[in-house]
Amino acid sequence: MTAATTPGHGPLSGVRVVELAGIGPGPFAAMLLADLGADVVRVDRPGGPGLGVAPEHDITNRNKRSVLVDLKAPDGPARVLDLVERADILIEGNRPGVTERLGVGPEACHARNPRLVYGRMTGWGQDGPLADRAGHDIAYIALTGTLGMIGSPGEPPPAPANLLGDYAGGSLYLVVGVLAALHHARVTGTGQVVDAAIVDGTAHLSAMIHGMLSAGHWQDRRAANLLDGGCPYYGTYETADGKHMAVGALEPQFYDEFTRLLGLADFAEARRDWTRWGELREAVAARFRSRTRDEWTVVFEGTDACVAPVLSLREAPKHPHLVARGTFTEHGGITQPAPAPRFSETPTSVRGGPALPGADTSDVARDWDVPRLADVVEDSGRGTPRRVLENPQ
Repeated sequence: MTAATTPGHGPLSGVRVVELAGIGPGPFAAMLLADLGADVVRVDRPGGPGLGVAPEHDITNRNKRSVLVDLKAPDGPARVLDLVERADILIEGNRPGVTERLGVGPEACHARNPRLVYGRMTGWGQDGPLADRAGHDIAYIALTGTLGMIGSPGEPPPAPANLLGDYAGGSLYLVVGVLAALHHARVTGTGQVVDAAIVDGTAHLSAMIHGMLSAGHWQDRRAANLLDGGCPYYGTYETADGKHMAVGALEPQFYDEFTRLLGLADFAEARRDWTRWGELREAVAARFRSRTRDEWTVVFEGTDACVAPVLSLREAPKHPHLVARGTFTEHGGITQPAPAPRFSETPTSVRGGPALPGADTSDVARDWDVPRLADVVEDSGRGTPRRVLENPQ
């Protein structure tokens, strides 16, 4: 079932993954597995998803291969099950019960491959009163209390893109889950279903905060705590050019360096005196508004004041530290984050650009020894399926 290991492709080289195409956290989780070296075959459906970027720009499909299968066609489920028989992991992100109705649910898959790890990515989970309801990142994190922690009092909580729920609370927990289950399957020979719900993962991310809340060290309201903007030496400030600096001078030695470089030595004792925090915040804000972001960057460069410029998405890849580490890379003309984390013995890389729907059908059919897939091939390299008739008359 497991392909031979290919050196240089990451620690998951040799692991085979079937991804049922979706949007958001499922594709990101599959990208992470692919970045780590797994052979990820994405099963795309005719017409593509209802939401998403153009396939050639969808970085979450890098390092993967794609086949096109219509699961609603009479022979569609059988094609997917042929892949499942040779896979280690399957990832899907449909509402509960959808893959069962399509004929590729856990029971059908485990009948063909008892060792399979069946990863399920949803917002609400496989059960509970909201399990069948539609939703997106912002709704999931709203119910967990994490969205309510963010922002200024008196204003609505801001939408933190979809990083907190979809990717941190969703994708990363799915990846941890399927890899743990893969270890179990290789030890015992028994696969299982992994129920990765964004509400569960996002709630889990707030474990430390709940501990602080229980101990009386966290107030259950926004911008009133050490890490949520309530503290004047942990937050962001506008500079003279309308840009921003980020401050995280929590420990005494860092705070002393911060106030010294900012020219606010008179506030050395204000760190512990929360009654002076309002005064301190005004003084810090006034100082930052007196110079540009780049000027302040020079002031704090090379120090332990824990201050950094707030960079835009286009600025970040050019920062000297990130350049030196290769945190970002370019592939196919697209600047993108490089695979993470890093491994001393099995380095990872961006091996291929975004997989175009259906473009790899023939190669996958050969490499995975699934001849039934070869009945559908690419049309002029665009990934459009056309049926190949056996024994055409």
